[in-house]
Amino acid sequence: MTLVKFDPLRGFESLTRKMSNLVQDFDKGFSVEFGNFAPKIDIAEDDKHIFLHVEAPGIAKEDIKLTINDDNTLVIKGEKKRDIKSEENKESYSYIRLERRFGEFCRSFLLPDNVKKDSISAKFENGLLAIQLEKIEPEPPKEIKVNIE
Repeated sequence: MTLVKFDPLRGFESLTRKMSNLVQDFDKGFSVEFGNFAPKIDIAEDDKHIFLHVEAPGIAKEDIKLTINDDNTLVIKGEKKRDIKSEENKESYSYIRLERRFGEFCRSFLLPDNVKKDSISAKFENGLLAIQLEKIEPEPPKEIKVNIE
């Protein structure tokens, strides 16, 4: 018979590691969503830029607002409006199935410190909002020479 020593904290290390990974993922940025409709967003980067592609079918360019606040957070707000024609005629027919979502939305993303805020560009075409953020080189740390006596 083999004697196995009881360790009440066995497995605690793996739980701690998982919690640490969760906190690190949260620190990388966040996304806040509210409303009935939330557009899907892809985020990519290369050496010089960060790219966001926002799916916005059925939304007019005038119904989207893009801002960056002092907390270095990119905020995308907008509204997907129900088709006006269907609202006018809604008494003459009834819906069998409703799958499309409508309403206001707000998505926000924490930007890294190496983004140049004054050179952001956005283009809206065929229901896709393409946002391009230029990266800047971080400033090298300052070195102070200390004389040795």
